[in-house]
Amino acid sequence: MHLIRRNRILRQSPAIRAMVAETILRPEDFIAPLFVVEGGNVKEEISSMQNYFRMSIDFTVQEVKELWGMGIKCVLLFIKCADELKDNKGTEALNPDGLMQRSIKAIKDACPDMCVMTDVALDPFSSYGHDGIVENNEIVNDATVEVLARMSVSHAQAGADFVAPSDMMDNRVCAIRDALEMNGFSKTGIMSYSAKYASCFYGPFRDALDSAPGFGDKKTYQMDYANRKEAIKEVLMDVDEGADIVMVKPAMAYLDIIREVKNIVEVPVSAYHVSGEYAMIKAAAKMGWLNEEKAVIESLTSIKRAGADLIATYFAKDAVKLISQ
Repeated sequence: MHLIRRNRILRQSPAIRAMVAETILRPEDFIAPLFVVEGGNVKEEISSMQNYFRMSIDFTVQEVKELWGMGIKCVLLFIKCADELKDNKGTEALNPDGLMQRSIKAIKDACPDMCVMTDVALDPFSSYGHDGIVENNEIVNDATVEVLARMSVSHAQAGADFVAPSDMMDNRVCAIRDALEMNGFSKTGIMSYSAKYASCFYGPFRDALDSAPGFGDKKTYQMDYANRKEAIKEVLMDVDEGADIVMVKPAMAYLDIIREVKNIVEVPVSAYHVSGEYAMIKAAAKMGWLNEEKAVIESLTSIKRAGADLIATYFAKDAVKLISQ
């Protein structure tokens, strides 16, 4: 008896495997997160994120130019707000001459074609370290949404291509879309963190921005990691409210959610390969427990295979170098 189908034929050489690969990573798939700090000539390694840095605007502009030269078309900006500027109102978030606004302008002046996305949330600016305004130890929704809408307009005025609300307040996408339209920014996009889970994998990110909550946790507004159907509800609401791109965060522990979302929406789906996922790979590689380069590509491929059209990842530069080899 002869075998009719020999599946291994399509696996027998690198050339054949490349020809029939179903999922292929490209530089354009990646969103590069950048952390910006005040000052000049500043480049500080983040202790819990080996080989990732907080940078002043001048170094950030250099980084953006390098990313563009590598084929990466999108950056996502986060800023580290000085402690003395933090309050419970988001005052500094609305400052037209604030660090975020100046960073946007500098990047668009230096690299006009780079797609600039901006984080819209109050935790970097909050004296409480929460994503919203606090009243009686409660993170209040509607007052927060009003500030987020004004914050988004401020970013659009500075030149942002997309605002990226990461707060998980109810109805903030609708409010942001209305505010953008009312202020003449009909071309500014919204990439909504639609299914953002209350995850332990954000720890290094909070080190990077000094934005850990001062009391309690974020479980009253970020999602319970036990839930799947809730993610679908949140995503569909954001699409109805005007989100142009929806995001699932984190990525690797939520591949099933990425696939579920991809199957039900007609807008692009992004996923955030978060700081804890980055740090785990770096730490394991440092101990010699896995091959970092192979782990990076396998991890990112799995996220795209699950359905992500875009991947925000701290490995963006590394991945582009690897896939170009």
